[in-house]
Amino acid sequence: MVPLCDQAGTVRAGEELDLARLQPFLLRHFALGGPVSVEQFPSGHSNLTYLVRLGDPGVGSREFVLRRPPFGSKVRSAHDMAREYRVLSKLHTAYPVAPKALLYCDDLSILNAPFYLMEPIRGIILRRDPPACVPFPPETSRRLSEAFVDNLARLHRLDYAAIGLADLGKPQGYLERQVKGWIERYHNSKTHDLTEVERISSWLT
Repeated sequence: MVPLCDQAGTVRAGEELDLARLQPFLLRHFALGGPVSVEQFPSGHSNLTYLVRLGDPGVGSREFVLRRPPFGSKVRSAHDMAREYRVLSKLHTAYPVAPKALLYCDDLSILNAPFYLMEPIRGIILRRDPPACVPFPPETSRRLSEAFVDNLARLHRLDYAAIGLADLGKPQGYLERQVKGWIERYHNSKTHDLTEVERISSWLT
């Protein structure tokens, strides 16, 4: 039978977590004993995401999702674990379908990078090619699309200042900074002269 929910699997080579340091850290913060095991979620395009199990299933155990930056990344602003943890911590109180953040760690002696733990959420991630055993008649597709838009609307209706995120960013001049950043990143990594990029850059500006 094809598993419908996204499954964690073997950790990719070079992206292993140091269990000898992670286990005592977890034991200090959660009232559980026993071993620690780690699997990795294979998809995603940003920070690395792991499924961590702590404890003995026969006695008492718990699962966490651990997020950390990619190994070797030097772009701190693109992988700001403290910011991600803080947003989730505040967001969950007003938007409960967001995952509940549990613990943030900036002690580099544990995993050589900041990381945080959150509660797992079980479900199917809709990708370009859904499992063949999952029917998607027009009515289902319509309901999913409407639910997607409804949830975006719920997020945009939130009073971000009221839930403690008023100082999250700098809304004034945001669009200008984004456009400037896009153009600068292109020029800093340019390998070919593409005349259309100059035209697009001028139009965006």
